[in-house]
Amino acid sequence: MGAAQNGDKVVRIGGATASFSDTALSVPQLLAGGALDYLIFDYLAEGSMGIFGRMQAADPAAGYGTDFLTVHVGPHLHEIASQGIKVVANAGGVNPAGLAQALETMIAEAGLDLTVACVAGDDLRGREDELRAVGHIDMFSGAAFPDNILSANAYLGAFPIAAALAQGADIVITGRVVDSAVVLGPLIHEFGWQVDDWDRLAAGTLAGHLLECGAQVTGGTFTDWRDVPDWANMGYPIGECHADGSIIITKPEGTGGLVSIGTVAEQILYEVSNPADYIVADVRCDFSNVRLDQIGPDRVRVTGAKGLPATDTYKACITYDCGWRAIAYQPIIGEDASEKAARQAEALFERARTLLRSRNLPDFSHTENVLIGSEASFGAHAEPGGGREVISKLVVDHPMQAGAAIFAREQWAGISGMSVGTSINLATNVWPMTGIFLFLIDKQQLTPTMTINGVTQDVPAHAGEPASETTSTHHGSEPAVRADAGQQVKLIDLAWVRSGDKGHLFNVAVIARRPEFLPYLKAALTPSAVGEWYQHLGQNGLPPRVDAYDVPGLDALNFVVHDALQGGINGSTRLDPAAKGMGQMLLRFPVRVSDQIRAAINRHDKQGNA
Repeated sequence: MGAAQNGDKVVRIGGATASFSDTALSVPQLLAGGALDYLIFDYLAEGSMGIFGRMQAADPAAGYGTDFLTVHVGPHLHEIASQGIKVVANAGGVNPAGLAQALETMIAEAGLDLTVACVAGDDLRGREDELRAVGHIDMFSGAAFPDNILSANAYLGAFPIAAALAQGADIVITGRVVDSAVVLGPLIHEFGWQVDDWDRLAAGTLAGHLLECGAQVTGGTFTDWRDVPDWANMGYPIGECHADGSIIITKPEGTGGLVSIGTVAEQILYEVSNPADYIVADVRCDFSNVRLDQIGPDRVRVTGAKGLPATDTYKACITYDCGWRAIAYQPIIGEDASEKAARQAEALFERARTLLRSRNLPDFSHTENVLIGSEASFGAHAEPGGGREVISKLVVDHPMQAGAAIFAREQWAGISGMSVGTSINLATNVWPMTGIFLFLIDKQQLTPTMTINGVTQDVPAHAGEPASETTSTHHGSEPAVRADAGQQVKLIDLAWVRSGDKGHLFNVAVIARRPEFLPYLKAALTPSAVGEWYQHLGQNGLPPRVDAYDVPGLDALNFVVHDALQGGINGSTRLDPAAKGMGQMLLRFPVRVSDQIRAAINRHDKQGNA
């Protein structure tokens, strides 16, 4: 059935989870008020793959998201079946067949007639020697291929999911697929999109990108958080999807949250590098001229995504053991708390090193004192004073568990033998560290599979084309206003801001609240200026490298800040390894504006709309 025959058809998809630990309230909310065709779940990220890999190493039958059975879907199977809603989830982790089997047992015990399909073929474990021999290096850091592997997976596309639905699957369980594939797969199936329908595949990918992060598109983590009502009953997103690729983002009636141009624009650019070249398994997407229209309360229409032919590679991710980490959280109270915390940290690190030497153990590979409560994360832009109560996050890394455990025990001495005002630790943990290694693998080197009713079929991917340069959207055009003209205002007066991590780097999207603000943002937010603002996150005291991209459709700029999350989300010692607060650090960035713009901001403030 071709896409042209589906012009009046609307497919309603509910996004229930942004992670495997998301709320238990989203599914009943969407079932009660969604009138859905599909319910989708995103459980996986680079960090969670390492967790699932460790789970399976301890128990070969494990390695998947058990909350899928006990929290999100299992308790609601009867209602899902009675409404005829289909479910797609990447909750299979590193063992999708295990989850599919456990789910089939649960369905049978419930006396239901639901068909489960399993998408696999992403698992690269067992091929480590072959991949190492090829000479793969990390695509960002250039690091060598690792040992002690926990998980190794390619990011598959959406067509195996569509194939499962075409053969009658009611619930599709996958391993590692591109996050957005859990939405694109149903749209391919429902609208008959083909492998070369690049614009529609890009639009479906955008729909997936908006829905798979749950409440982040319906007001969660929004810059104007005061404008978002009723967090306790936060509405989860519903996408009304059309055959031409357009989507209307909304939420169940009567729920909290907010669907606005601001909330949707922030989510479009969340964890995106080049918005004109967002690469997934099935298509290269250009989101730079996407248009948003507020067509009603909590209803935003999204159009304008464009696509290019898919590449001939899959992204692949390996997680691996890389030593042990101890973390202790010490409250320190009173005058000069930050100074006392810094001295105490160095003393405790040295005491622990003395003990390591006495046991003939190697030194720590890394030590760090992260001060919480002193605005240390803001670097040179911290408020003066430092506070009279801080939490000292003491971090040590060691190649051996015994080395990390020595520090975890010895740091207790601070409460009685060092700084006045040291109180009882909030927490002390010793745990294995997980490294991440990212690379590209030729699509011809693996074959996705789909299993349904006991029969496994190959679903080969479209071969794709070698990657080539796209039209640059780098923020390099001459600004229309002078950076030093007019009056100074804060960035938050002019823009919404959203940030997120991607391995060792993070992105910060800056979206003009009104189109006339954009020239002033471009004049002030040069790549060098942004790099200097984040200098405290760079290496060796130098500003991190910053790439900048124009996003004209959203009146936005997108910045990619390199090598500022050393270790990535699993390994970074920083207070914010997920980079959720990096955009918050930018909100007071000074921007020069005209008197007219300054007056408009003042009027806006007085009306209570800022």
